[in-house]
Amino acid sequence: MSMCSSSSVSLSTKSWIVHSIVAGAAIAAAIGAGAYMGRYRKFRSRVVGIIPARYASSRFEGKPLVNILGKPMIQRTWERAKLASTLDHIVVATDDEKIAECCRGFGADVVMTSESCRNGTERCNEALQKLDKKYDVVVNIQGDEPLIEPEIIDGIVKALQAAPDAVFSTAVTALKPEDAFDPNRVKCVVDNRGYAIYFSRGLIPYNKTGKVNPQFPYMLHLGIQSYDSKFLKIYPELQPTPLQLEEDLEQLKVLENGYKMKVIKVDHEAHGVDIPEDVEKIETLMRERSIS
Repeated sequence: MSMCSSSSVSLSTKSWIVHSIVAGAAIAAAIGAGAYMGRYRKFRSRVVGIIPARYASSRFEGKPLVNILGKPMIQRTWERAKLASTLDHIVVATDDEKIAECCRGFGADVVMTSESCRNGTERCNEALQKLDKKYDVVVNIQGDEPLIEPEIIDGIVKALQAAPDAVFSTAVTALKPEDAFDPNRVKCVVDNRGYAIYFSRGLIPYNKTGKVNPQFPYMLHLGIQSYDSKFLKIYPELQPTPLQLEEDLEQLKVLENGYKMKVIKVDHEAHGVDIPEDVEKIETLMRERSIS
């Protein structure tokens, strides 16, 4: 099966990514640009991309195998990930043999994981332990974002490499007003240094009027995220936290335990597949962009 072509990414996408990791320059100023860059090239240098995929889903059973213009969605995600320049290796982590057989059919490496994994992060951790090689950074590539841009994958990897005090990195983009109160669209707020403050299924920040402020730059969380591999081993041992359970958002357990999370802002038309009705939207967009 031929690899799908990368759609063009606007200059604003790349400039946003570059802007979001400029915080690394502060470190360079403190310890010397030469010394910092020497460390940067070696710091967290080995990177693996893992696409967690499970068949059972309360909202959309069998979602990874849904057909999108002639190819399973998991294949389209894998093909996009293959275009990222920072990944040394890519695997699919699944607990379902139907998904595994499909992935092997189009050439992907597969790691079988247990059904007991409570979320994608835990599935990534189990897969990491089963890989022959050691990696410094693990990128959790959501299988339901078949149009994810490889530049975004590279952006979160570089952001984590440039932030030694962070153990986690992720991406956000502008939130559409019509998605403001959709609980399937997770919102995020960050501090002035680009670190996450909070994630919510509700609208944040929330003003006194209870309405969307068209002048405020609300941010939508994109599911892709990367972890320091040492932290990823710790994550499953952390007990579930109140905010995590209330919002049903795994990244809140990271914040509640005091770990830092770097966030990059990108110009990305988010088109995740959460429910069956989203498939038609994805296919329409792909036709408009002439993506086969």
